[in-house]
Amino acid sequence: MELTCFLYPGWSPEIRPAPARRAWMDETPESFAYRCLPLGIANAHGWEVLCPCDFEATWNGQTGIEGVEVRVLSDTPASEHPVSLFGQGTVTFHVQGLFRTPPGWNLWVSGPPNAAKDGIHALTGVIETDWSPFTFTMNWRFTRPGCTVRFRKGEPIAFFFPIQRGAIEAFVPRFADIERAPELKQGFEAWSQSRDAFHRLMAEAPPPAPSDRWQKHYYRGVDVHGQAHVKDHRSKLRLRDFAERPERMPRPADAPTPAEPPAGPPARAGGGCPMHAAGGDTERAVLEARLRQAEAAVEEARQALRKREWMLETLEKHRALSPANNAIDYCESITPEEFFEQHYALNRPLVIGGAMKRWPALKRWTPEYLKRKVGGAVVEYQGGRTANARFEMEKERHRRAGPFDAFIDQISQPDAGNDTYLTAFNSARNRAALQVLAGDLGELDGFLTSGADGMLWIGPGGTFTPLHHDLTNNFIAQVVGRKRLLLAPPSEAGKLHNNRHVFSEIGDLETSGLSLERFPRLEELRLFPVELEPGDILFVPIGWWHQVRALDFSVTLTYTNFVWPNDGYRGFPEDRSTAA
Repeated sequence: MELTCFLYPGWSPEIRPAPARRAWMDETPESFAYRCLPLGIANAHGWEVLCPCDFEATWNGQTGIEGVEVRVLSDTPASEHPVSLFGQGTVTFHVQGLFRTPPGWNLWVSGPPNAAKDGIHALTGVIETDWSPFTFTMNWRFTRPGCTVRFRKGEPIAFFFPIQRGAIEAFVPRFADIERAPELKQGFEAWSQSRDAFHRLMAEAPPPAPSDRWQKHYYRGVDVHGQAHVKDHRSKLRLRDFAERPERMPRPADAPTPAEPPAGPPARAGGGCPMHAAGGDTERAVLEARLRQAEAAVEEARQALRKREWMLETLEKHRALSPANNAIDYCESITPEEFFEQHYALNRPLVIGGAMKRWPALKRWTPEYLKRKVGGAVVEYQGGRTANARFEMEKERHRRAGPFDAFIDQISQPDAGNDTYLTAFNSARNRAALQVLAGDLGELDGFLTSGADGMLWIGPGGTFTPLHHDLTNNFIAQVVGRKRLLLAPPSEAGKLHNNRHVFSEIGDLETSGLSLERFPRLEELRLFPVELEPGDILFVPIGWWHQVRALDFSVTLTYTNFVWPNDGYRGFPEDRSTAA
């Protein structure tokens, strides 16, 4: 189905899919408000029209149009200014757009949900947009006199989504005794008992990890037994953007504007300025032609992607014919020449078990030794990770700094978890402070260039790196503790929902109750588990998907300075948008 916004010459509204995030939800402890899935779904359940200018408005309490004073604070065309049009303490926006929905569908128009604004609130309307040739206005009404409110350019002033006309009238509301629905009663009572037990646990022995402090049944779309009852459960909405905007055309001298309606009664929500006859049919024809071209281009791209997916899947099935390709190779030693021919050049992972056996670090690097050796030198690390589900994608936000010995004390706490972690991302700023540890390391002659340092990862058991692939070949050298990795070959990219840069929307393949309805191709995923012991080196070739979880206090080094070319990152297509 299509939702079209026709633009008259000179109109250029800013409309976007509504985001799920809210500033007040971000500020709740550990962002707990996002645990309420109905809130997040409601926030993103439509599109937003954004304010075209910065302005202030004051209501003096009078009911006439003179009761509201609007002061525009930015250089914006008069046709886009909000106005006092109806009185009754309202501020009116003329929405630049003639919306068309399929037959039998209306638009619900209101303010952004769960986003209160002090002193003023959005009025709500339901508009028949399948036939109406009129624009509509968006109105906000003051909640008290003597109040001044401010809107900023780009702030959402309207929120809309389609609803089917008459559907609500088809419902027959009634009360019923729950005894008539024994399965529903049983499910409710099981949930109620589970909820009570969970609250007792939270009161008596709350778990250290924030993710374990709330029940996730509804969020995952399952009952307390983990059973899904519907196939179309949603934990996230992905609305499409309004596309194919025509170039902004000059406004004809005689064209009506949303802020200057033609003669007659003032335009109100659900009616108003008709589309000017001149140029209307031509504009519609241009839009429809461009839409057809865009649809053809999209289908061509989809077909090309289907062919590429078929090729990768077929090649991977042929590789799997050999038992040697159904597990990650392991060896105690290998020459650089053998490694290059059999693994580096062939993009095949390998665990080397004996390459680090003579390195003093394997025996020396206890938390106490590291703390004593580096002392109070200031280091950078990642902190506050558990409060942000996107901690890996938003690494910059989590930079922290402090004395190294205090960092070791912090991650040595029993409930340290995934919150604090010194990672490769911090390596550049830590090189000088951690250089005192270099004498405990050995060389990997013939594999790596000389003189280049490895990138250190230091953290407690429970630290986690979400599912991703790298843009270089990597050695992961496990010095202290154990790490569990899950690897998937590059051919599996189409099954892993790569939604931003090198990351997957899934994040953690070991998440309990991962929805196969939402990610149906996971059932076909080729996955290789690897558990690294101290002294193991894992070769992760470029493009191989992997996630990493520390099972103990862990120290790891990663190396990318191979003696062979390792510049696959060049030419990697960056995302046009940073939105997830």
